Amino acid sequence: MAGKKAAELPRRVYEAELLRLQTELVKLQEWVRATGARLVVIFEGRDAAGKGGTIKRVTEHLNPRSARIAALPKPTERERTQWYFQRYVEHLPAAGEIVLFDRSWYNRAGVEHVMGFCTKEEYQLFLRHCPIFERMLVESGILLRKYWFSVSDTEQQDRFRKRLDDPLRRWKLSPMDLESITHWEAYSRAKDEMLVHTDVPDTPWYLVESDDKRRARLNMIAHLLSTVPYHDVPPPVLELPKRPSSTGYERPPRDLQTYVPDHAASL
Repeated sequence: MAGKKAAELPRRVYEAELLRLQTELVKLQEWVRATGARLVVIFEGRDAAGKGGTIKRVTEHLNPRSARIAALPKPTERERTQWYFQRYVEHLPAAGEIVLFDRSWYNRAGVEHVMGFCTKEEYQLFLRHCPIFERMLVESGILLRKYWFSVSDTEQQDRFRKRLDDPLRRWKLSPMDLESITHWEAYSRAKDEMLVHTDVPDTPWYLVESDDKRRARLNMIAHLLSTVPYHDVPPPVLELPKRPSSTGYERPPRDLQTYVPDHAASL
C-alpha cells in the first residue's frame, strides 16, 4: 500500500531469489554472446542510493570478458574539449557484450549542473541532444535500459554515517558526496527536469525504490530480465579428456622455489 513500509525481506528468501535471478543473468549473457546482441544498462541515482551494490550482484557470476563496468573518472582537460558524449561512446559494447554504466552521460544533468561544473548553455544542449543520442543507440540495435535508484534523505544520511565509521567502505565517501546533503532539493529539481526531457517512449527511465537494498536489487534484476527477449542457449557438449600416463616428469625440489608463507596455519 502507498505510504506503508514493506516488511523486511528475510535474508534466506533474499539470497535464494538472488541466486535464481543471477542464474538467469548467466543465461542472458550467453544469449547476448550467441546472438551478437549489445546490451547497455545505466545505473543512476543519488549518492549512496545502492547502485554499486546492485551492480556487484548483477556481475557477480558473469564472464568479465564480455560483461564489464564503465565507471568513468572526471574528464581530463582534453576530454573537456570533446563532444560531450564522445568519451562514453568508446565504452559502448560490441556484438555479444554487456556494459553496465555506473553513472553515465547523465552526469551533466545531475552533478555537473547542480555544482556548476558546466554552463547553462551546455546543460540545455545536453537536455536537447540526449534523447536524440539515445535514439541513435537504439536504432543501431543497442538494447538500452536506464535505472534511477531513489533513496530518501534520512536513509542516505544513515548510509553516509555508516560509511564514515567503516574502514572498508570509507573510500566510498567523498567530499562531493557530502556536498549532496546540502544540495538535496537542487538535486531533486535536477532529477525532475532530467526526467521531463529524457523519459521518452524510445528510452524510458525505470525508477527503483532503494531504501531497502535487498528489495531494490531483486526488483531491478527481475525487471531487467523481463525486458530482454532472451532464451536458453544450449551449452557446448564438453567432456574431460583422460589424463595421459606419466612420462617420467619429476617436480623440482621445493627449496629451489619461493613459496608464499602459510599465514592460514597461524590462525
